[in-house]
Amino acid sequence: MANLERKKKAEALKALHHGKEPLVLANVWDVASARIIEEAGFPALATTSAGIAFAHGFPDGQKIPADRMMAAIADIAGAVQVPVTADVEAGYGPKPEDAARTARDVMEAGAVGMNFEDATNDAAHPLTDLGLQLERIRAIRETSAQAGVRLVLNARTDVYLLQVGDPAKRYDEAVRRLRAYREAGADCVFVPGVRDAETIRRIVAELNCPVNVLAVPGSPSVPELAALGVKRISLGSGPMRAAMGLLRSLATEIKTKGTYTSMEGAPSHAEMNALMKSNSEN
Repeated sequence: MANLERKKKAEALKALHHGKEPLVLANVWDVASARIIEEAGFPALATTSAGIAFAHGFPDGQKIPADRMMAAIADIAGAVQVPVTADVEAGYGPKPEDAARTARDVMEAGAVGMNFEDATNDAAHPLTDLGLQLERIRAIRETSAQAGVRLVLNARTDVYLLQVGDPAKRYDEAVRRLRAYREAGADCVFVPGVRDAETIRRIVAELNCPVNVLAVPGSPSVPELAALGVKRISLGSGPMRAAMGLLRSLATEIKTKGTYTSMEGAPSHAEMNALMKSNSEN
């Protein structure tokens, strides 16, 4: 992808965080899912790190080799016309230079946005030290600037998702981290694990930047989140797991009943072929 095209896509992705309606991202994990979601009319796509890892036979949590994650991101970004933001977990390394390398890899793969979390996968110390995380965010920003592309950085804290510390103190800790991430250069901040409308409203009111919420069953609806001021709504690995749930139901049906109704509503062979044909002609 030429740098001018990458820059335009990055600008378009950033603008989508400041529209009247929230940016809704139905996360994708391969080319087929990306083409389905793009065809449905979504203006941007997000990858799911967990979904890509699962599809390649790895558990979530930076277990998939970084080069395989980047290859999957490149396949997806190369198959669609809309901007793509890549979930690259905690940057595949603990140091600022690791974050910088990952940012370069994301841009080289053709993505113009980057999800970056503070989880460590260490139960004893579940979150990266705040000072170090800020250094890593600044390294991403510097790398992006050197490339001449404003990579849209979505900085995530897992305070709520991992239920870190005293429940009474989680709100203050999450806001402290998110505010610091914003001040270090994040374009959007992400707080997965929060479903309570009042908590979401307070977080949005505290922070002067777009806020991303992970939507799961039981979360407020898109219109409700929009009314709370949320600017970005993502589904994480939910779509991939929902597809696997359908496959499990299909397997159970054919094994126990010998029938095939679970395949009703699937895109036809011709429809899928046309989607992939349009991809091959890009």
